[in-house]
Amino acid sequence: MKKKITHEKNNKLISILITNYNKEKFITKTINSCLVQNYKNLEILVFDDCSTDNSLLKIKKFKNIKIFRNKKKKFNNSPLNQIYGVSYLFKRSKGYLIFLLDGDDEFKKGKVKYITNVFKTNKKLDFIQDQPFLSEKKNLMSLKIKNHFFSIWPSFYPTSCMTVKRSFFKKFLKFIYPNEFSNLEIDARLAIFAYLNLNFKKINRNLTVYNYDK
Repeated sequence: MKKKITHEKNNKLISILITNYNKEKFITKTINSCLVQNYKNLEILVFDDCSTDNSLLKIKKFKNIKIFRNKKKKFNNSPLNQIYGVSYLFKRSKGYLIFLLDGDDEFKKGKVKYITNVFKTNKKLDFIQDQPFLSEKKNLMSLKIKNHFFSIWPSFYPTSCMTVKRSFFKKFLKFIYPNEFSNLEIDARLAIFAYLNLNFKKINRNLTVYNYDK
């Protein structure tokens, strides 16, 4: 028992940043998927961006998570609002690794520990993306289209599949132009930035459940 406690104390703090807007249907499973992880030294931060459904009430039922509520939309644009929400949470987080998670997706059990171990074995890595498990087969085509805008870009998956080092994300924010390129979502920006810095890795394991929400 003492060995187990010592081991957990030696694990560095990691942060899971969840952005939510009207994800009442999914948000409980999303948060639960973080709480059941077998890596225990983590913090969960949730940014609610002016939800009009009951998702905030469901979020408040959870203890030991940090909730931040936006009272007014920053932009009239979904991608830019998501970037604002993630950036807001990052500045209030403390983990050396940043796991991103949309309010309608889920982490498979064991994802956090697996990804953390990959970073430990390759200390030069700054960015890792795992493969999504698609909850509905009809979503496969939309992902394929999204993966390849231009041939010079790397293939990339949704935001919830991306994990970055804190130092990398801090550097990324300096070049993000958060008020510009309104149609360019944060997953695309991160993938491009990681590709240009040549310090990324794609893992061929389905560690994230991707749910499609119209």
